[in-house]
Amino acid sequence: MTYTQSTSIEFGAVHELDRKSANKVAFGALVGSVLEYYDFFLFSAAAALVFNVQYFTTGNATVAALASFATFGVGVAARPIGGIVFGAMGDRIGRRKTLMITIVGIGFITALIGILPTYAAIGITAPVLLVLLRIVQGLFVGGEWSGALTLVVENAPLHLRARYAVIPLIGSPIGTILSSGGFFLVTISISQQNFDSWGWRIPFLLSLPLLLLAVYIRRKLEESPVFRQLEEAGELSSNPVSTAFRQSWRQIVIGMAASLLGMGGFYLVTTFCVWYGVNVLGYSRTLMLLGTIVAAVVEVFVILLSGRLGARYGSSRVIFWGGIASAVVALPAFLLLNSGVPVLVVLSMTLAVATLSFPYAGTGAVLTGLFPAATRFTGVAVANNTAAMVAGFVPLLVTSLVAAAQDHWWPAALVLALISLITASAGAIAPRFSVDLPGFKH
Repeated sequence: MTYTQSTSIEFGAVHELDRKSANKVAFGALVGSVLEYYDFFLFSAAAALVFNVQYFTTGNATVAALASFATFGVGVAARPIGGIVFGAMGDRIGRRKTLMITIVGIGFITALIGILPTYAAIGITAPVLLVLLRIVQGLFVGGEWSGALTLVVENAPLHLRARYAVIPLIGSPIGTILSSGGFFLVTISISQQNFDSWGWRIPFLLSLPLLLLAVYIRRKLEESPVFRQLEEAGELSSNPVSTAFRQSWRQIVIGMAASLLGMGGFYLVTTFCVWYGVNVLGYSRTLMLLGTIVAAVVEVFVILLSGRLGARYGSSRVIFWGGIASAVVALPAFLLLNSGVPVLVVLSMTLAVATLSFPYAGTGAVLTGLFPAATRFTGVAVANNTAAMVAGFVPLLVTSLVAAAQDHWWPAALVLALISLITASAGAIAPRFSVDLPGFKH
């Protein structure tokens, strides 16, 4: 099917949508997104705080941290595969059905991590199983983000797509608040010895009640009207993966670049900086977790503001100027991180996360606008998850560079500035390669 056919069908399906139905779908997508990010960022926090102790016991703290961050990285390395599998599924059998599968998979795997024996209990089998569970979790996550975005965008009025596209993205800071907050409450409630022994498992096991809530809410959601129209017209793609790569490879590259900062920069701040603060600068775990929580709270409001800015001026502009701002604050943020003053340490993490959250918020509308409806789930999944694969190894890369620089922070600031500029460049060129839908501002 051509771009013109797909665009015509999509416009006919959505031009009379109202806010009531859009709000219902957005809320359902948000609940699932919160569970996704809660589960995924639990691993991020645990990689920085406890996995290096319980699963990768070596005589060298830096080597143990590298092994722990590498395990974090393999999860996001699996995301492109999951994106291809579940993206194609979403474009062929429906967005809603696919999202039910991904959300159950994510929650179940996270609970299994919470009961996994440690290295001391079962030896080398423990880290091997941890890596395997992380890979499977990454496969399911690969279909969740793109599916939630696609479902929300296709249920929203065209002129409000930028505002609705940020709703699933709020799941990232809320999931971070819940995961880091869970660890924070456990660390202040029990001794460090008990936390390292069993306390860290509590937040992982809490994913089960969250999963039940997410499944209950998502069962009531209806399928995307755009997908239904494509299905009724007999215009579903028989091979969305091949079609997306053949017709939209430029859009995939642009989408990857646009997504890089929102994930790579966030992992750098919430994973590497936590480890760096605790193990190199000697800060308490409580301080670094508090910094993550405060930054995530601020991120919620930045994302909501970005949605309004995107609807008014275009989300691609939000990505461009947000990327520039993130590059500018990279150096000051790390200077504040190294100040030794608790308030300034929290401010450093908040400043870095706030600026990179503008382009992150813009990716929802921009990525879904790059691809026609027939291959949208697949295209968004491939672009975003390939960027996530690269971003997932940012903590590992930065830890290695900082170690080579004798624990100096400047390589981390340089990496943050570099990926900020890459994302800004994507924001500058994205409108020229986007699908033209009347009423939608790129």
